[in-house]
Amino acid sequence: MSKKLNQQEILEQLEEKRKSARTGGGERRIAAQHAKGKLTARERIEVLLDPNSFEEYDMFKEHRCTDFDMDKQIIAGDGVIIGSGTINGRLVFLYAQDFTVFGGSLSEAHAEKICKIMKMALTARAPIIGLNDSGGARIQEGVAALGGYADVFQLNVLASGVIPQISVIMGPCAGGAVYSPAITDFIVMVKDSSFMFVTGPDVVKTVTNEVVSAEELGGAVTHTVKSGVADLAFDNDVEALEEVRRLVDFLPLHNKAEIPSRQNFDDPMRDQFSLDTLVPENPNKPYDMHELIQKTVDEGDFYEIQPDFAKNIIVGFGRIDGKTVGFVANQPMVLAGCLDVDSSKKAARFVRFCDCFSIPIVTFVDVPGFLPGTSQEYGGVIKHGAKLLFAYGEATVPKITIITRKAYGGAYDVMASKHLRGDLNFAWPTAEIAVMGASGAVEIIFRTDIGDDEKIKQRTDEYAAKFASPFIAAKRGYIDDVIMPHATRRRIVRGLKMLRHKELTNPWKKHDNIPL
Repeated sequence: MSKKLNQQEILEQLEEKRKSARTGGGERRIAAQHAKGKLTARERIEVLLDPNSFEEYDMFKEHRCTDFDMDKQIIAGDGVIIGSGTINGRLVFLYAQDFTVFGGSLSEAHAEKICKIMKMALTARAPIIGLNDSGGARIQEGVAALGGYADVFQLNVLASGVIPQISVIMGPCAGGAVYSPAITDFIVMVKDSSFMFVTGPDVVKTVTNEVVSAEELGGAVTHTVKSGVADLAFDNDVEALEEVRRLVDFLPLHNKAEIPSRQNFDDPMRDQFSLDTLVPENPNKPYDMHELIQKTVDEGDFYEIQPDFAKNIIVGFGRIDGKTVGFVANQPMVLAGCLDVDSSKKAARFVRFCDCFSIPIVTFVDVPGFLPGTSQEYGGVIKHGAKLLFAYGEATVPKITIITRKAYGGAYDVMASKHLRGDLNFAWPTAEIAVMGASGAVEIIFRTDIGDDEKIKQRTDEYAAKFASPFIAAKRGYIDDVIMPHATRRRIVRGLKMLRHKELTNPWKKHDNIPL
């Protein structure tokens, strides 16, 4: 007959189990993790959360696999740490995969822990952050591990648009593991120590005979510059986690929560007279749209999303009068600000995120049209451009649009025009709203005059006088007001205050069918 443990013995056993769980895979594996320049899962949680705010759950959970001698290899926690805590005093939930335990591989029990914390986040209505560092599915468990991945994916889908979901890739993330981050709202990577791919370099070599490194195939630079899969990349674990803290500060806790507000010392009615000379006199000369955004937001604090992908459009978060606002802006410095496949996808996803979480959208427009060429047409620019149009058209949040210079052709319509239920549409005096630029239009309308330079110049001046100004659009009510550039911040502040209680609903539907 077994002896019943007294309270002191139970407490000693509890402390022993806690100590075992906290050391993960042991000192040797922790040292190996540090040697790669990586923090352990628990160290990452300490950096991410406010001091002493972490509440851990399921610390003692173990896998149930008995095949391949796995019953002799049991470590408390089973390679993932879950719990809740705060970031600058606001509640978040998280899971952190522990690479020192079975390489962070996902077992049935591991997946159950992730699903548990995601359900808790949905119930409590607070963001979920996943710190991914895993060798993939635990091979010894076979289909049970694969089923665990699918359970996680299903919860990612259900949480989408309800609570913000952030994935931080801090090591390997391969095979089926990549699809959970792909569904989440933001993906942050760490340079030189994280990678994502569906099939690794060895499989690629076998199937296609391509020789490629893990970093080239799915590293942080690859996914933030070329593929657009990831949103942000940072130099090390600490910087990545600090930037995630900053990102969370901009986001509401859930889709019915108030937009976060932060006290600041920037005068909401501030005029910025340097903006009066931002747009060059030469209509073909570029200027940096970042300057306009930074001089408009509170204290110049702008958090750009996907800054290295599709640079011809800028998206990100700033604050206006203390409250979070989403910004979308064409960038004349890259491809003259033309819309193309990548920029349309990038902006459409951002606009839809803002709409999910009731974040107002401010759009700065300087767009000469869609980028022409066979590569764009073959790449489906029609459908991808329609995504951006669709995103703006379905959005019911406050939308303020300011045309700084060019707004030509279909791109004028797509960029949050009055016709897509823009609430306030302003134009600077430098705005040109037309089907196309004056010289191109004259060559079509007056093609019989081509060759007569004097006549063509006269026609061009005539067309420019008529359309290279905001007044024709203003006459029709497509522009609510022509404003001075220095008054931009003041007009946005007033507009957002006026629209604070905006109510607009779309017709009932199970869900829409965006042109994917």
